[in-house]
Amino acid sequence: MQGSTPFPRPGIPSQVAFDRKEMGVIMGLYGRMVAAGEWRDYGISCLRETAVFSVFRRTAETPLYRIEKHPKLRNKQGMYVVFGMDGQILKRGHDLKTVLRVLERKLIRSVD
Repeated sequence: MQGSTPFPRPGIPSQVAFDRKEMGVIMGLYGRMVAAGEWRDYGISCLRETAVFSVFRRTAETPLYRIEKHPKLRNKQGMYVVFGMDGQILKRGHDLKTVLRVLERKLIRSVD
């Protein structure tokens, strides 16, 4: 165990999480989708290198979408990613609101 420390170094978080502003944006979309009957449940995971917000249509099934935050990719392709049910990347970018627009298309319906 030489060269490694049992405690996280100062300034380096032991896990990644969504901050209050990011959660406000995500929960705003979540509330609209619940009201529209599209989504029903969610789960949040804060891991060492990634924070994940998973969206479910029903409890105890695979997530419809995963919204992930990867701070290490901040200077590359962007730290926010939206994955579909099959694991396909739907949108990636630097701005959370812009990335989440790919999910808001379900709310747009024609009015007769």
